[in-house]
Amino acid sequence: MLNRFAPLVPLALVTLLFGCAAQMPAPQQQSQTPHLKDSATAQTAKRVDYASASVLEDEIATEDELAQFADAKPYRLPVLADSILERGKSLIGTRYRFGGTSTASGFDCSGFIGYLFREEAGMSLPRSSREMINIDAPLVKRNDLKPGDLLFFSTAGRGRVSHAGIYLGDDQFIHSSSRRSGGVRVDSLDDAYWARTFIEAKRALAMAPSQVPETTTAMTSTTIKRQHR
Repeated sequence: MLNRFAPLVPLALVTLLFGCAAQMPAPQQQSQTPHLKDSATAQTAKRVDYASASVLEDEIATEDELAQFADAKPYRLPVLADSILERGKSLIGTRYRFGGTSTASGFDCSGFIGYLFREEAGMSLPRSSREMINIDAPLVKRNDLKPGDLLFFSTAGRGRVSHAGIYLGDDQFIHSSSRRSGGVRVDSLDDAYWARTFIEAKRALAMAPSQVPETTTAMTSTTIKRQHR
């Protein structure tokens, strides 16, 4: 009888060993799975952090990139900036008026900027500061500001833009402030109030058309003559 079942013994042993071999790695895999998941999650988080940092760096234009904007145009950006700022300074004292877009009616902050950029650079900027901050122009660091750059502030809190001005240089900017403060005036970015509410700056002149309006050319010539007197 033993001889009858002898051929079945090796088969039973093989089956038993195969079953153990199939089941043994399972606990190891289960114990390693949380570790692999944690590792994958950490790597994914790192990639997200690196991606976020990369996006932020890409949004801020470098000096070389800003120079390329100027080199790609048939004019120099400082010429347009000078024209815009000279016109703006000539309007100091113009009254503030909510919704105002002209010298006759008075200006609100975005109306003042829109008027200058339209008249002196042939540019049509969005009507409100909330729309203006979203223009597709180079984002500029606080310590890389140049005359003509647009400045945006959150004067109403909550981190939302509610005011805008134009950088003059030497930490000064020109804007249509408010009815109480006398309308168009010059203020300092170093002032505690403006330093606290400043959000960001953009180089809108990088978007200027290739042809400068005749009024800009005429005013620039007049400015140059005044400087040489």
